[in-house]
Amino acid sequence: MTATKHNPSAVAAIKAVHTLAWLSIELCVVYVLVTGLAGRTDKRVGVAAAVVAAETLVFAANGFHCPLTGLAKRYGAETGSVTDIYLPKWFAHNLPAIHTPLLVLMAYLHIRNIRRGLAG
Repeated sequence: MTATKHNPSAVAAIKAVHTLAWLSIELCVVYVLVTGLAGRTDKRVGVAAAVVAAETLVFAANGFHCPLTGLAKRYGAETGSVTDIYLPKWFAHNLPAIHTPLLVLMAYLHIRNIRRGLAG
């Protein structure tokens, strides 16, 4: 790993980018949940679900850590976490535990919707 460069501006930028990425992914999660509950599964849901799936795969492939953590550490973040400033710490720490049941629920709802569409 490269030496730590203390650059608060770079850390703030990394955290801001992460926060915006997180927000867009969360909006996709909400969209997929709401449409699933409404009984609607269409191409837009597929796009939103692909965004959520891609983020989940990146997170899992990185050992269940945000891939921006190393970059934040490299520029001098105290904890290396890119979520500790712009999200409440307890929330950021528990995101995987919060999202796992939501991912299962989203999959269930849309599989149900697709089966109903095929049967109808």
